[in-house]
Amino acid sequence: MITYQSIDSPVGALLLASAADGLRLIEFEHPWHPYKRGADWREGDDEVLQRTRNQLDDYFAGRLREFDLPLAPHGTPFQLQCWRTLAQIPWGETWSYAQMAQRIGRPTATRAVGAANGRNPLPIVLPCHRVIGSDGSLTGFGGGLPTKQFLLTLEGALPAVEAVPIGDLFAPR
Repeated sequence: MITYQSIDSPVGALLLASAADGLRLIEFEHPWHPYKRGADWREGDDEVLQRTRNQLDDYFAGRLREFDLPLAPHGTPFQLQCWRTLAQIPWGETWSYAQMAQRIGRPTATRAVGAANGRNPLPIVLPCHRVIGSDGSLTGFGGGLPTKQFLLTLEGALPAVEAVPIGDLFAPR
């Protein structure tokens, strides 16, 4: 049985899902790879979802840097290896896909690492937003690049950017 619920967050609605073995899913409102829902899914609440909500609230408020949740992502052995490695990237830091490939002992697997990160079922908690291009660019993220930028700014990995009113962008110079 999978229990799920939708919550509001600063990055939009998030779908949370858990099972007896732990947290299975955090899904953005418009996911690139939607998680398949089966007949065993039911809307509700449980201890894991409550802890997840509380920790996400603390994370978005800047009070939490490391999640402490029972995680139960499902994937291939390579994906699971990549996702475990994501958890090693410290708050406020970024790694390139190449660095991550090196870290897992597969230095030529940069694209495969990117593909595995793109299938990460537990974004934010397993911080795939902390993986960037080798040139420092923000690349691919299931929640969209504005969300990735928001999360990295929240963590201090990117400087806060002062908002410019839209009208000022087109003002004569």
